[in-house]
Amino acid sequence: MSTATRRPAPDSPMAKLGGPAKWFDDRIGLAGLAKKQIRKVFPDHWSFMLGEIALWSFVILLITGVFLSLWFKPSMSEIDYNGTYAQLRGIKMSEAYASTLDISFDVRGGLLLRQMHHWAANIFLAGMTIHMLRIFFTGAFRKPREINWLIGLGMLMLGIIEGFAGYSLPDDLLSGTGLRIADGLIRSIPVVGTYLEFFIFGGQFPGDDFIPRLYIVHVLLIPGLLLALISAHMLILVYQKHTHWAGPGRTNRNVVGYPMLPIYAAKSGGFFFIVFGITALMGALMQINPIWMYGPYDPSQVTAGSQPDWYMGWLEGALRIMPNWETHVAGFTISWNVFIPGLAVMGFLFTLLALYPFVERWITGDQREHHVLDRPRNQPTRLGFGVAGITGYGLLWAAGGNDILATHLHLSLEAITWFMRFAIFIGPVVAFIIARRWAIALQRHDRESVMHGYETGVIVRSPEGAYSEIHSPISSERAYILTAHERRPKHSLVSREDVSGVRARKQGKERLRSRLSDFWFGDEIPKPTVSELEAAHEHTHEESPVVGDGHHVGIETGGQTGGDPFELDESTT
Repeated sequence: MSTATRRPAPDSPMAKLGGPAKWFDDRIGLAGLAKKQIRKVFPDHWSFMLGEIALWSFVILLITGVFLSLWFKPSMSEIDYNGTYAQLRGIKMSEAYASTLDISFDVRGGLLLRQMHHWAANIFLAGMTIHMLRIFFTGAFRKPREINWLIGLGMLMLGIIEGFAGYSLPDDLLSGTGLRIADGLIRSIPVVGTYLEFFIFGGQFPGDDFIPRLYIVHVLLIPGLLLALISAHMLILVYQKHTHWAGPGRTNRNVVGYPMLPIYAAKSGGFFFIVFGITALMGALMQINPIWMYGPYDPSQVTAGSQPDWYMGWLEGALRIMPNWETHVAGFTISWNVFIPGLAVMGFLFTLLALYPFVERWITGDQREHHVLDRPRNQPTRLGFGVAGITGYGLLWAAGGNDILATHLHLSLEAITWFMRFAIFIGPVVAFIIARRWAIALQRHDRESVMHGYETGVIVRSPEGAYSEIHSPISSERAYILTAHERRPKHSLVSREDVSGVRARKQGKERLRSRLSDFWFGDEIPKPTVSELEAAHEHTHEESPVVGDGHHVGIETGGQTGGDPFELDESTT
């Protein structure tokens, strides 16, 4: 039976829209590409929405930022304030500070939008940070996603600079204190520091040119770079396809999930309104940065208990606990006490994060593409490094509030400072050891669950009088997830000598790689072999978990990976 295509009536809305659509498609030719992409599959898991928190927060920043730019005046010219806030009337201040007060008290909805903008900035950076942590712990930075990892780090750095620029624009006493610290960081750069200070501030700090320059950077330069990086990030994501968690039917060659239209687009759109609603509630109910309480910036004053936003707190902490180290050379003073914690630490951290995917690949020797995520426990060394980094960050963050801790906990400020100086080196090492051993213990628990099942809580007594607990086998899907990972062999050092018995060059590099490989794979728990499963099941009179075709799921056989779930399924979903 033949069927005819039903066309819309000439006067119907669909027909009226079809004409312009066909006109554009004839000249641009995007219909075929769009038809393919709108059916692109995205996996469904709550952890994949962490990146969308950052994305939608950025959209909120753009919306609220456009509103605020209509009334903000980026000028350092002094005026006498005669606005609504009575306690500051008659005080000389910059037009930037006065316009911020006008936005807060005189513009309808101005305070709400200003606080939403500030909260969205904090959520934006928090979303990016948590998203990057998810990528790190699950190994989503591995080949072929190293470029997206670097793009993400670039966005995080730009986000930190953008946030600092944003809360420095109002020219209040708190933001001026932060700018004073930034001025000190710039001047601490050996040789060129003072020249950079004069170039950036247009003279000695604070100068009259910095706020207008910072305003252009804040509303134009960095947002443009972020938009470009976000676009590149999304395009690469679409091209490379999304990662997904291990499970039955999920391999390195497919993606299991929902199409972009209509399901994923509806979920993503709804998530935007959730983020927007929560940000609006925070802007309406939770006060942030009340600049009218600080007054205009005066270089001779500092606010008591001044604290930066959370994403700058760790740099503040590094500055506060750094000893007063200085070097005097040929009449010049090099302030290591400012340069090391303020610039060197940040540079070292982001350089280390940028190099990490390549260093891990070199140590493990893994050159394959990965589209299935790791469970963090299955990579205990990587997990340990991540937890150590979080611990160090948390300690520096706490050190940034050492004065608040001292006053509220009635402790000695000097004692807190000395404690943090030692803790910043000891704490991450202890955290690494604990996290690594914890992950190995979880691996051992997974192995026992696959071999012996789970504890039912039912105690039985044998004819001989012995008591034992009945174990029931876990589901085949659960067994798949617990065993759907590979154990890479350690890198073995191969002796390379020429005909004269002289050791080949670069042998030291291979020796280092072998030692790092031994450390990396360490005490990882091997997956159960088929013989071990059979012995365990014979002992407990239980059958091993199987999938539909009867094959053991991800079980190692004779030291090799047999039934690798990443190699069984060649279908695409």
